Amino acid sequence: MTEIADRNAKTDVMPLGVVVRRQPGVTRWARWSWKVTSVLPGAAPADWQLLREAGEISEFHAASLPLELHRSEAEAYLHGLTAEPPCIYVILRDGASEERPLDVLLVTASPYEAQDYADNGEDLVEKVPMPEGLIAWVRDFAQLHFHDEPFKKRRRDRVKTDANEDGIGDPRISQLTDVYRSPMMKKARLS
Repeated sequence: MTEIADRNAKTDVMPLGVVVRRQPGVTRWARWSWKVTSVLPGAAPADWQLLREAGEISEFHAASLPLELHRSEAEAYLHGLTAEPPCIYVILRDGASEERPLDVLLVTASPYEAQDYADNGEDLVEKVPMPEGLIAWVRDFAQLHFHDEPFKKRRRDRVKTDANEDGIGDPRISQLTDVYRSPMMKKARLS
């Protein structure tokens, strides 16, 4: 694992492997069911490498992507660590071939970034529990860079709000009468 070396560093990066499980589908319309089951911190590059097989169930090391932590997102990482259990979010998109049915686009520790991808409707977002070492790495980075901003009450401008001249220039008021009068609603007459 990488160590957080510098407080002034804007980012920190760790390669993260994504493990995907393939099992038979439960309906006749879906032959296979795919699910992200775990992540591998510090994993070497991989491209749908078979890890294990038991009957019809197979697990693949689908890809290794960089997990990037940015200091501007420290609050989001701390918020994500409060979940039970803390999770990594894996963003997937439908693949082009049957051998690679899913493309792994991104891994993130920010629940806010994951929500952005979930809202677009084209991508799949899977939550995967973080291993303990990864929790410590993300927590240390987030605590190092998080700065609580105190609440600052906004002060109002000293503008006179009673200086409006209601009704002047209103096209609903004929100008032959009082120009300072507000428009009146016509009263319904009883028959």
